[in-house]
This record gives sequence, C-alpha cells and structure tokens, in this order.
Amino acid sequence: MVFRLLMSLCLISVVSLAMQKIEVSAKDFYLDEKNEKSILSGDVEVKKGKDILKSQKLTIFMKNKQPIKYIATDDAKFKIQMKDKTYHGSGDEFIYTVKNDTYEIIGNANIVELETNKQLFGDKIIVDRKNMTYRVISKDNKPAKFIFEVKE
Repeated sequence: MVFRLLMSLCLISVVSLAMQKIEVSAKDFYLDEKNEKSILSGDVEVKKGKDILKSQKLTIFMKNKQPIKYIATDDAKFKIQMKDKTYHGSGDEFIYTVKNDTYEIIGNANIVELETNKQLFGDKIIVDRKNMTYRVISKDNKPAKFIFEVKE
C-alpha cells in the first residue's frame, strides 16, 4: 500500500505537454531524477485519455520533469484513438515521441483498425498522428503487408 502511494505521488508530476493526465502503473518503479529517466517493469500500463500502452518494461525520458519519450519493450501492446477510429497493435519495441506525436512500432510490428479490420504488418510501422500518415518498412526481402476488405 505504501509503495503504491509513493509511486502515485512520484508519478503525479508526469503530465503531457497539453496537461492531459497520464496514469502509469507497474510492479516496480525506478526514478533517476538527475538523469530525468524512469524505468518501470512488470505489468506496466500507461493510460492517456483513451490511449493505453501495456508492456513488461517501460522507460520514460523526461526534460524539466515533462515526458518527452516513452520506450516500451517486452510484450508491448497498445490501443490508440485517432479521429473516430480505434487501433490495436503490438511489436517488439514501441516508441512514442511526445513532441512529434509519433508512434514507432519496431520488430514484428502490426496494427489493426478495429472498425474496418484493416491490418498493417512489417518490421517497422511509423504513425504520425499530427499529419495522419502511416509508413510501413520491411527488411530482409520480406514484404510489408496491408490487409483490407472491399465491397464488390
């Protein structure tokens, strides 16, 4: 109980640039105030509005006590809202850059748009929320895949 209270108090200062509340939970929490870095591990969950990120390890990089980048590894999964659509995805590594509002899914990357069941697969997927763009990159002669249905 005391651990959760301390963790909650430490994380209260973690808010986005737009002052939107971010809620973070994990089994273990390490904060390095000097280097402005936090490492969370064990059933990590981050909630920001309707967006949810889950992983077994999360590193949060900060500047002036504000998060600038999140790197999730070990079973990284997410759910994000863009416009009126919901996306689920996963990958070996998930990087969110706050300033650019971009997501990078690296290694076994996939995203599913729930409303239409459109699917993206590749070695790396970059989602730019500001510009509403997507890029799928594959390597080792593997194709990037896009799966969708058409009405005939």
